[in-house]
Amino acid sequence: MASVNRVLNVVWFKRDLRVTDHAPLMQACARGPVLPLYAYEPSLIAQPDVSAQHVAFINECLQTLEADLNAVGLKLVTRIGEMDEVLAAIKQRAGAFNLWSHEETGSGATYERDKRVAAWCRANGVVWHESPNGAVVRRLNDRDRWSSVWMQRMKNAPLDAPCLATMADAVLDSHGIVAIDLLPVNGRDKALRQRGGRAVALADLHSFFNERGQHYRFEMSSPLTAADACSRISAHLAYGSLSVREAVHAVWVQRDRLLAMDAHEREPGWLPSLKSFEGRLHWHCHFMQKLESDPRIEFTNMHRAYAGLREDNHNVALQTAWRNGETGLPMIDACMRMLAATGWINFRMRAMLVSFSSYHLWQHWREPALHLAREFLDYEPGIHYPQVQMQSGTTGINTVRMYNPIKQARDQDPTGEFVRRWIPVLARVPTDFIFEPWRMPDNLQREYGCVLGRDYPVPVVDVIAAAEHARSTMWIKRKGNEFREEAQAIFETHGSRNPAREGVKARKTGAARESRKTEIDTRQTSLF
Repeated sequence: MASVNRVLNVVWFKRDLRVTDHAPLMQACARGPVLPLYAYEPSLIAQPDVSAQHVAFINECLQTLEADLNAVGLKLVTRIGEMDEVLAAIKQRAGAFNLWSHEETGSGATYERDKRVAAWCRANGVVWHESPNGAVVRRLNDRDRWSSVWMQRMKNAPLDAPCLATMADAVLDSHGIVAIDLLPVNGRDKALRQRGGRAVALADLHSFFNERGQHYRFEMSSPLTAADACSRISAHLAYGSLSVREAVHAVWVQRDRLLAMDAHEREPGWLPSLKSFEGRLHWHCHFMQKLESDPRIEFTNMHRAYAGLREDNHNVALQTAWRNGETGLPMIDACMRMLAATGWINFRMRAMLVSFSSYHLWQHWREPALHLAREFLDYEPGIHYPQVQMQSGTTGINTVRMYNPIKQARDQDPTGEFVRRWIPVLARVPTDFIFEPWRMPDNLQREYGCVLGRDYPVPVVDVIAAAEHARSTMWIKRKGNEFREEAQAIFETHGSRNPAREGVKARKTGAARESRKTEIDTRQTSLF
């Protein structure tokens, strides 16, 4: 342990709003007086991937973070301002200091912000100590070893909260640094969204392992069952009120407890569900590593063969209908309306929404991705953009997978309960017509109070014809050695190849393996 000194140690909280399993906080507390800091950065809040619900959730996380910091003798300081400006003000008040934080795999805006902060630190003699976050590896030069890195990092026990911090109150008082109120939420929050904060995160994890998660493996696909069967910790992971490593260790504790029982004492379903859930935690970091290794994924197609394919085909009317849940396809519309109200929908339905926008509506993925980023409470850039590209078919290493919204409705909502819940105008429509109301004769439309074009939209697209056009167009792009060579290069950088899961041949037949099963139907990261 380093010797204690009186130089101030500023701990910069970003998407890691907790005191446990927080290496920067632990290391700073071992060095001397600590100033915990969170900055509301106007340039980031104004980004097109941020919405009011995100700020509200952050505020709730900060309230519990403040209480947890108080318990170890620290006071949370919040500031409104660009981070380099905030640091400059602290230096003017308190003099020299060290800066501590986790590495962040965020959007292009946070990447540029970090570069500005690094430049400011160099110019002002401030040493910035960054710790790895989860299993994402900075400057990874060999994807083959990534899975072993994940396991190595996860095996280490989560860090406890630090002991009573050194002279924190004296530092705050002597330099006149005091906390401010939480940033007011500007815009419409979602009344039905999850609440934020460490206590809620732990409660969600506990109820998943003890009540809700027994049939997770089979119930996570349907929007009828997923809201309860999924762990619902994705937003807590996104803002760091819970760490990935804490979640992994919780899985292992539950697994070991079950394995210690006699087989006849175990409730069926738990072990397969825990295995599936652990796999999703692995995929969580796997997808974030993609954006860390290539930040361009946020903005440009992964495979260059798709450049110009849909970029100039933006249709405002189609996008508006999709965003508002007014496409005339009941399963699409019900999912978009649930998402608008709650900030959450399960992964299979997320994949269907992106697939429908990309293939059936033939829209480029970038603007829909930004809309969904604002709608997803658990928006995590490192997961979001690789997933959107995967579901849009632009990675070059995944198969072209198109979700038929009518088939998905029949498979995942066989009685129409979910559709009726979110589209009340269809409540009286018989199940035979609920997913294709345009098939109803005019007299039945009038009888059930659902006249197409008046009470509910006529479909904006012919699902079958649109899919056929998209499929033929996408597959033409995938032909030829040039496509395959670039796909193999993409796989070398981004592909999953865990020999225990995909086999030794995965390295040699990477793009083909990747497109077969490893990521095309993961049903994972939206997650949990």
